[in-house]
Amino acid sequence: MKFTEIKELIALVKESNLAEFKMKDKDFELSIRTDKFEKNKGVAPVLQSHQPILPISPVQQPFLPQNSSSSANKSVPVSEAPEVVVEAPEEGSATEYLEIKSPIVGTFYRSPSPEKGAYVKVGDTVEVGMVVCIVEAMKLFNEIESEIAGKVVKILIEDAQPVEYDQPLFLVDPKG
Repeated sequence: MKFTEIKELIALVKESNLAEFKMKDKDFELSIRTDKFEKNKGVAPVLQSHQPILPISPVQQPFLPQNSSSSANKSVPVSEAPEVVVEAPEEGSATEYLEIKSPIVGTFYRSPSPEKGAYVKVGDTVEVGMVVCIVEAMKLFNEIESEIAGKVVKILIEDAQPVEYDQPLFLVDPKG
């Protein structure tokens, strides 16, 4: 790669919203970091892009930051998005319940395999450390353990649906 090409590439990276750019071609390696790299250290690259790679479903939109200037938030105008209604369980108000949340981004599964039953169902009692579901991330199946004890009153995610980091999966009544 010629010096002028490298200068042009640096200018393009600087003008873009990229924090870091890496290129490798046979024996040649190039790594460019902008001042955005330090600010965004530890942030997933998908959060830095202008356009979402996959369309964001209306169900996932409530979990995006509301005051973000990311174009992912602007991909579906609020007026055009279908209304998402979450009903509270009948036994009491939702504020009495604790949430079991996803510790990672991935695909939610209620059972260890299609032939086996679900780890927990509505009405089951869970204990601290008990496996309640699996979240598949990058072909790894991660068992999610409950950090609270109580009775499962609602399962918030359908089987085989994508989940975000810190997204509530179950509502648990700690008194139950």
